[in-house]
Amino acid sequence: MKKETIFLALFLVVLGLSNTNAQINLGEKALGAVQKGVAGLTFTNEQAAQLSKEAVVKMDAEHVIAGATNPYAIRLKKIFGKHANTNGLNLNYKVYVLKEVNAFATADGSVRVYSGLMDVMDDNELLVVIGHEIGHVVNKDSRDAIKAAYQKEALIDGVASQSGKIAAITDSQLGKIGSAMIDSKHSRKQESEADIFAYDFMKKNGYNVNAVESAFSILAKMSEGAQMDFLTKMMSSHPDSKERAENAKARAQKEGLYKPYIRKMPVAAKPKTTTKKKTTTKK
Repeated sequence: MKKETIFLALFLVVLGLSNTNAQINLGEKALGAVQKGVAGLTFTNEQAAQLSKEAVVKMDAEHVIAGATNPYAIRLKKIFGKHANTNGLNLNYKVYVLKEVNAFATADGSVRVYSGLMDVMDDNELLVVIGHEIGHVVNKDSRDAIKAAYQKEALIDGVASQSGKIAAITDSQLGKIGSAMIDSKHSRKQESEADIFAYDFMKKNGYNVNAVESAFSILAKMSEGAQMDFLTKMMSSHPDSKERAENAKARAQKEGLYKPYIRKMPVAAKPKTTTKKKTTTKK
């Protein structure tokens, strides 16, 4: 309510200045910025999807994407292609060739998986993480995250537009919104609900639900070992990974589905190593 009052007040001020030819004239650019801020308060699902799509297009152009014949892309299509239509969402998916352990999904249905994540998880574990990210989209967490990012940029624009520099979302601001989508700080409640969605996704589609515990256990071990600064940053706002693994195990036990999970890492997903060939000299 407080934010709405502020935006409305700004809107009325601009209208008043325009109508009275006041000496301090913010102009059409400032008016557009304030209108953007007001519009952000009633951000629709369609608006969230459109802005997400634009941000993802920019991010795709700035990353190395695994081509159709790349082993990572082939693997992702094999295990996830059948789920391109989930809970009424039309999902498009790609692999970012990066060593970071990460994945994200956006309000427009874009799913991006980092090759680093595929290197450390088997197919079922990977589906758990992707299912978790889709859960954020289904639960509208992704929509709320991009709405918050958009409102922040609208406020920045409102200040900057007084000097006539910014009139709309710029390419730079679009990049910031994209980064905000990747680094979204969801609440513990939202994260827990996304975990539940991931478990339900695995169960509904006939996958081994014990992979949920395994996936979170992997993240817990990596976080403890501080193997990746990026991973530590990514998990900082999430519930404790050990706790999440234990919750998944407890639910599987309650449902009579628990058994120790046996990981099956595909050969194509293993990090490449090189060995020096031995040479022999014929006598």
